[in-house]
Amino acid sequence: MDALAKKLSQESTRPTREEAEEAVRVLLRWAGDDPTREGLLDTPKRVAKAYSELFAGYDADIDDVLGTTFEEVAGYDDIVLVRDIPFFSHCEHHMLPVIGKAHIAYLPSGRVLGLSKIARIVEVFARRLQTQEAMTAQIADAINQGLSPRGVAVFVEAEHMCMAMRGVQKSGSTTLTTTFTGSFKDSAAEQARFMSMVRGR
Repeated sequence: MDALAKKLSQESTRPTREEAEEAVRVLLRWAGDDPTREGLLDTPKRVAKAYSELFAGYDADIDDVLGTTFEEVAGYDDIVLVRDIPFFSHCEHHMLPVIGKAHIAYLPSGRVLGLSKIARIVEVFARRLQTQEAMTAQIADAINQGLSPRGVAVFVEAEHMCMAMRGVQKSGSTTLTTTFTGSFKDSAAEQARFMSMVRGR
């Protein structure tokens, strides 16, 4: 279990569903609307249900997600890359959407992950309140801890609605973050090869 999930399970007690729905009614009133009008009557229930999906990453155990690794790779020891993994997250500063793609590679050291597990790792960390920088590092760390590869490379590109919808209101701008470990961190050539594979179409 990753440190955040463990801390949450040990130290916090979640509000009830009813308390969450009442909080939505308070926000609706604060925004200037009437939560008792017909169009908003079921909004608190809908928002609570949506939040349980959007933030499901808090309930996930990354060790369970990583699950089984495989040794039978016929001697393969080059880059394993899964690119263009779409994700939706929410920034922890404004709770507004972050929409992007992750590209993840590792250099095996005798064992490999099921490819769908890589996408699931992205999903777990994306479905929490996040900064893009932290999420990028968390993905790399989870693969390192679960697989002990020779190196991990993570490249995340995303648009942040907190920039597009409020503040400077600059839609279309993209934020790029990378994390490299092991052989990728030590070798500029491996980093360049990873980026070339990500950008190769």
